[in-house]
Amino acid sequence: MLKELEPKIAAILDNGTLPVDTRLQQLCQLLKDTIVHYDWVGFYFRNGNKEELKLGPYAGAPTDHTIIPFGKGICGQVAVSNENFVVPDVQAQDNYIACSISVKAEIVVPLFVNGENVGQIDIDSNTPDPFTAEDERLLEFINTKVAHIL
Repeated sequence: MLKELEPKIAAILDNGTLPVDTRLQQLCQLLKDTIVHYDWVGFYFRNGNKEELKLGPYAGAPTDHTIIPFGKGICGQVAVSNENFVVPDVQAQDNYIACSISVKAEIVVPLFVNGENVGQIDIDSNTPDPFTAEDERLLEFINTKVAHIL
């Protein structure tokens, strides 16, 4: 089911007439509107040379977490580990930064440009344990496409 979204995702990201942030915003909105268990979708990017992430385009409720230090929370851990992080139950994570009391699960997939971790896509879900390998593959596909436009 998720694989069927790939042509729509590619069409958004390949639209060179729009600024990158606009394309990323449209992508976030598409994912949030289309995938029932994606309640918040956003990108975090490395903030210059600082050891922190800065919130980029997103779709969903506003968040206070616009800057996340490396190592802090799920996103900050992915900035250090360079590996996908699937959290079936955020309450079970000691290092979780709560964005909303309704969030039950989270998936974060790092974004690499020329082998360097430059950011990540972050999905919050209000559904317990909704993420599968199919979600991971879709987000990896997205980040590969995004890397080409950064």
